[in-house]
Amino acid sequence: MGLFDVFKDKDEDENSGGMAEKTPSFESEPEPKVVESRDETPSTEPAEETTSYSQAETAVQSQLGIEGLMDKRFKLGEAIDYVGSMIKELRDKRTNLTKSIEDESVDIKNLKEKLTKISQFIQEENDGLQELTRKRSEVEKDADDVGNIIYGLRDKITEIDKVVADEASRIKSFKDSKS
Repeated sequence: MGLFDVFKDKDEDENSGGMAEKTPSFESEPEPKVVESRDETPSTEPAEETTSYSQAETAVQSQLGIEGLMDKRFKLGEAIDYVGSMIKELRDKRTNLTKSIEDESVDIKNLKEKLTKISQFIQEENDGLQELTRKRSEVEKDADDVGNIIYGLRDKITEIDKVVADEASRIKSFKDSKS
């Protein structure tokens, strides 16, 4: 196994359906193992091969990194669209709730007006009943007064009747004494 075989296996995996065909998720990010591996290279190898291979690998990684970023950007765009649709739904729900509350407010105001009218009617009826009670009390008082007057007149008539009876009895006794 050669010095760069570690990188070749990785390159073969990448070219055979590795990262190029997969779409990375939000959580997965390409791991830069190149830096760790480059530190392990012995100084006996020519600098050209290391530099050219590193540039190719960096190009692949930067391409994969860009694809990852593009994929993340696309997913973030979808997430933003989803959040936007949720916001629209929430606004629609809020609008519907506002309309429902306004409808209920109108209904409650109408009921309040009706209850106010009913309360006024009840107050007018109570006032009318109090007026009737007052008038009935006056009529009862007048009836009592009339009854008292009648009893007073009956007593006077009874006294007059007694006086007339006494006078009739005196006249009769006077007639009887003359006859």
